[in-house]
Amino acid sequence: MIGEWLDIGPVGQISPGNARTLPVQGGEEIAVFHTLDNQFYALVNKCPHKHGPLSQGIVHGAVVTCPLHSWNISLKTGQALGDDQGCVPTIPVRVDAGRLYLLRAAVIGATAPRAMA
Repeated sequence: MIGEWLDIGPVGQISPGNARTLPVQGGEEIAVFHTLDNQFYALVNKCPHKHGPLSQGIVHGAVVTCPLHSWNISLKTGQALGDDQGCVPTIPVRVDAGRLYLLRAAVIGATAPRAMA
């Protein structure tokens, strides 16, 4: 079971309302978000619109607003919200004994969506 999850460090490394990035060799960079209600989410760090760095966006509730063109992306589903269309891959997150874990298969298999015109 342990090999299925990647230990990425203590929960305290990401303050509430912020994100940190995790580079993935041979894969897409992952953004790990800590919401103000103490939930953790992880997404591929590319907005489905123009590949803006979601980790640099504003977190509000379970949504992040892309810093480039203000698209709102659900942290739970990766779906663009409102009139915008597109989706970014999500990565399952687990918290155990004060540490964050990402599902290994999802991290390794993460691929970024194509940009929408």
